[in-house]
This record gives sequence, structure tokens and C-alpha cells, in this order.
Amino acid sequence: METESMDCESYGTHHFSSTTKTHAVVTNTVGPAATSVYELLECPVCTFSMYPPIHQCQNGHTFCSTCKVRVHNRCPTCRQELGDIRCLALEKVAESLELPCKYFNLGCPEIFPYYSKLKHESLCNFRPYGCPYAGSECGVLGGIPFLVAHLRDDHKVDMHAASTFNHRYVKSNPREVFHCFGQYFCLHFEAFQLGMGPVYMAFLRFMGDEEEARRYSYSLEVGGSGRKLTWEGTPRSIRDSHRKVRDSNDGLIIQRNMALFFSGGDRKELKLRVTGKIWKELHSPDSGVCMPNMSS
Repeated sequence: METESMDCESYGTHHFSSTTKTHAVVTNTVGPAATSVYELLECPVCTFSMYPPIHQCQNGHTFCSTCKVRVHNRCPTCRQELGDIRCLALEKVAESLELPCKYFNLGCPEIFPYYSKLKHESLCNFRPYGCPYAGSECGVLGGIPFLVAHLRDDHKVDMHAASTFNHRYVKSNPREVFHCFGQYFCLHFEAFQLGMGPVYMAFLRFMGDEEEARRYSYSLEVGGSGRKLTWEGTPRSIRDSHRKVRDSNDGLIIQRNMALFFSGGDRKELKLRVTGKIWKELHSPDSGVCMPNMSS
């Protein structure tokens, strides 16, 4: 059987904050036989699920393609020298399996054929979120309540219970989180190079999925010396990295010379005041008209 090469799947432990009420419902649909076969599909080296090509030694011990490189041509179970033998029988058996999404304990009720699980899991709405803190390679994953606490306690991000903001920025990378309408929003303000010159950019990210983010809008305004720039848009989900949002220019962009002009004084030091507000869009079921709801 010719099967496209796929990576092994990690079921590593992360910090999750979510309900597990669907766990019993899902696990009851997977019988003992499927569970036993599923255990056979677990790589003995990395303990992740195996996907084609699944390799085996001459004695029939199986392992994933990633670990085949790691074990330096020796079977990790019997230490026999490896050839290039595919375990086609196990790959074929895997085709008949139906298993729950690996995020079932976070609430996903879906069950998929074994080889379809990876595609779904990469897009599953129940998958954990990555830490939205900008300017670092923080690898923490979890639910929204956990990440809010993580931002506050570990990254020392400023928390605000408000739907409006009015801040004077004297540095280029402050991070703020606003709690309103029962949701959390991350306000980013940073400097980066665009073309030949430096620019400043402010934008808002929603701590949730894109579909939910579209229910909200926000505006940003920066001004001084009788002039102002404004921006209005939809917050981006934290599923999109802050770099992706920045590179798409989806926010308020301020050229450095304009930023210094707005800062006033001798126009040599950044003292930029950014104001804005967040509101929830109310959709009329009859007319389809979108109306802003400013109450929090």
C-alpha cells in the first residue's frame, strides 16, 4: 500500500483550563478492541501515535519514521539491525479505526477515521491556545482563563476591566489586556521596520476563536498638535500570531516622523497617546443590519 508520509502525533501534557464533561461520552464509543489496536499504533520510543510510513525490524517490532532516524539503525526493542521494512499490515488496520479527537477531554465530541484525525486536530476549535505575549517565544498552551492568569502572573501584563483605553506610550512595546463583554482582548503597540524606515503599529487581538472575534469591533486613535489618525476594525483571534497580524498591516500604522509630531515637544522623544474603544456588534435578525453595542 502506497501511503503518503505523515508525522507522528504528540499527545504531550500541557496546561489546559477546560471542562471534561464530554470525556465519558466519547470514550464509551471506543471499544476495547479499538483501544488495543490503538495501543499497537503507539511508538515505543516517543510514545506518540504512528502514521505511515510505519517501520518494523525483522522481528516485527514497530516504530515511527521519526524515531527510525533517532535509533541509529538499531531496533530499540531487540537491538537487531534495521532494514527498510514497512509494516503494511498495521498501516492497513489503522485505516479501519475510528477514534475521538485528541482534544475530547477539552470538549470536542468528534470521532474520525485514524488518518483523518491529524487534519481535524490542526484546526479543532477545542485545541489549546498559544500564549499571546508578543516579543517572546513563550511556548505555554492552555485555555483562556489559564492564559489570562499566565499573562498577569508570569509576563506581568497590565490588566484593565474596561472597554475604553487612553494610554500614553513612552516605550515601544507595552502589552495590555482588557476585560469587557465577558471576553479578553490584547492591545499591542510595537515598533518595527517597514520598507526603509521605522514605523509604530497598534492593533487588538481577541482571546478566542476567529468566529467569535468577528462579533466585536474596535477603534484606535492617535493625535496631537491639532491632527489625528484613526483606525477601525475587527480584532484578530490569538490563533493568529502577533507577527502574522503585524505583517498583514491589520492595525493602526504610524510613521515615525508622524509619531514624533504627535508626541509634541522637541519631537525627538516618543510620547504617544493612543485612545480607543471596544464594542460588541448587534446583528438585527430581520434586517441584517449591524448596530454597535457600547455597553459592557
